[in-house]
Amino acid sequence: MSARPILALSRAEIAKTLEMPAVIEAVENAHAALSTGAAVQAERSTVEVPGCTTLLVPMTAAIGSRAAGIKLLTDTPANLARDLPVQQSTILLVDPETGTCEAILDGPALTLFRTAAASAVATKYLARGGARTVGFVGAGAQARAHLEALACVLDIGRVVVWSRTKARVEGFAAHARDRGCEVVVAEGPEEVVRAVDVVCTLTPSREPIVRGEWFAPGLHVNAVGAPPRPDYREIDSDGIARSTVVVDSYDVVRRESGDVLVPLAEGRITAEHFATELGDVVAGVRPGRRTDEEITLFDSVGLGLQDMAAARLAVDAARRTGLGVELRLN
Repeated sequence: MSARPILALSRAEIAKTLEMPAVIEAVENAHAALSTGAAVQAERSTVEVPGCTTLLVPMTAAIGSRAAGIKLLTDTPANLARDLPVQQSTILLVDPETGTCEAILDGPALTLFRTAAASAVATKYLARGGARTVGFVGAGAQARAHLEALACVLDIGRVVVWSRTKARVEGFAAHARDRGCEVVVAEGPEEVVRAVDVVCTLTPSREPIVRGEWFAPGLHVNAVGAPPRPDYREIDSDGIARSTVVVDSYDVVRRESGDVLVPLAEGRITAEHFATELGDVVAGVRPGRRTDEEITLFDSVGLGLQDMAAARLAVDAARRTGLGVELRLN
């Protein structure tokens, strides 16, 4: 029997196949499966490429017999000077039962969906009831994806946004207004954080851009943007120490997230401070938010598990609709 052709999906094709509510549901179920043992991830390791700034980050995961594969992420800070993306990735999806390669997918397009979906899941379980004002520190593609995702779990009334780039923040503001949101363009990150119920930090910052002294009781923070390096962070140590922290994966965060590793090294927190995983909250194994006054923070590093959940949706939809290019490597 000849093997089924490998499906190659481009950025544009992935955007056509994925719908945010379905991705949110798939990511939520995947995190619950990780908590209960129905999904697994390989221990994550990173490789520094000699002679350059590139960091290789392979992410291997399987969700039962439904989806399995690997995502290879590259993080190359020197690409800023080359006018190339700092982060790039490719996803390989395999049939869990046969090991046969099913598809090759553009990583950034899928990452956009699953990252925002994970923040939506965290917001669903951690934001206080009645939250309607949402803030964005950063106004790029992830801000637009997060607006779409959070609108699936919140009744958003007002959006407050800041970015260093004027054209970018103006474009995002117009986009949000087109979606029916009242929009305030802030003068800086502090104005965003102090004005909202839920804030998403979406910058590739190396130094803290958001400070805990700005956190009001009841705030929920999705800390998303910092690259997977132990000295990069968006939130200062006071912000982490003041918050009830939930992570996507404890094993990954304790190796790669500067947001928690820096305050840990400073003695501001212990490892127990960030031991609760999102899947444990979804599955009811551990509590999320306990009171309306509590400050909660989701530390999102990004998991191969999320990529496999979204890739399964994209490949199934593409097969149904005839999208993609079929390849025969054998």
